[in-house]
Amino acid sequence: MKTKSTLFLAWQDQISRSWFTIGRLTFDGTNYQFTYTQGVLEAQEKCGFEPLASFPRLGEVYKSTYLFPVFANRLMPKNRPDYLNFIQWLNLSQNENGRDPIAILARSGGRRETDTLTVFPCPELDSEGRYRLHFFLHGLRYLPPCAIERINRLETGEKLWLAHEFHNHYDSKALTLNTEDHYIVGYCPRYLTREIFELLKNASFVEVRVELVNQPPTPLQFRLLCNITAQCYDAFRPFSSDEYQPFIGEVATV
Repeated sequence: MKTKSTLFLAWQDQISRSWFTIGRLTFDGTNYQFTYTQGVLEAQEKCGFEPLASFPRLGEVYKSTYLFPVFANRLMPKNRPDYLNFIQWLNLSQNENGRDPIAILARSGGRRETDTLTVFPCPELDSEGRYRLHFFLHGLRYLPPCAIERINRLETGEKLWLAHEFHNHYDSKALTLNTEDHYIVGYCPRYLTREIFELLKNASFVEVRVELVNQPPTPLQFRLLCNITAQCYDAFRPFSSDEYQPFIGEVATV
């Protein structure tokens, strides 16, 4: 039986630049299901979030045998000349995960220039009882050339260190990733920082390592793929707070 896959949908307010987890998509191997999460209430209260056109009613459970367009439109068309390169940037197998739209969205984030949405996966326990999450580092365009050069010399498996950049005037919760020789090589995605802070408080082991460095001319947003591994205390489960829980009412079939 196929394990249910879960992606969260995050929305960024264009004025405050704040991120909110507003929805979750699940796939059980046959059916896709989308619900808003309770995080949408915070987005409405603080930034006036309006329901997405594809999912106009809060509280409904949307079901479909096809991937909803708001997610499907975030996949690179397979007939693009650079499609195979794209799958390699994500470090996915071309024979299996490279054909799985959920796996592709989970790894790529599904960002588009035309809107303020992104997706990220809900991590599952591995065989060793650890959670693992992959993400591309953000903010590389703001780094000096020496940092980009250092990124290009990183090796798969190299350890990186998290640091709270509390003096950051744009984001007081910014988390940088740093090399052993003290280069800042990027930032954790802002929509993940709240949960990573929770991991740091509730895990006996948290480690970030380089998964893959995609050399130039790979776009900077896909240059440095990392993974974070955490061994959590028994009572803690990541992505289990209220903002990630379904905001459920009626069921709608699409």
